[in-house]
Amino acid sequence: MRAASGIGTSASDLQANYLNLLVTQLKNQDPLDPMNNDQMTAQLAQISQVQQLQNLSTSFASILALTQQEQAASLIGKQVTYTPDGADTAVTEGVTGVSLADGNILLQTDSGTMVSPANVTAIQE
Repeated sequence: MRAASGIGTSASDLQANYLNLLVTQLKNQDPLDPMNNDQMTAQLAQISQVQQLQNLSTSFASILALTQQEQAASLIGKQVTYTPDGADTAVTEGVTGVSLADGNILLQTDSGTMVSPANVTAIQE
């Protein structure tokens, strides 16, 4: 199912659009040749499945974010080696804190530098 421009593509938008279309079809159907109930039920079930998958995806994204935050917090008090942006030499410093800026996790080091966990190349106790 492909959404035309201007039509929402979230599962709830698809469901609302489908129900509006269904009501319109039911109002205008030929009484001597009514719609097939099996098709209608199958389509509603598919839309419900898409909505549940979207909810599950959102839940997994939240769990992933919390796990990443916990892992970053576990680095507090440890020494990390990283290469600052634009530098050629790696630096080893202690992690003193963790912050979340614009949805990105950053480690604060002894010198006050904010480091992305992706830039960490080694961790020492």
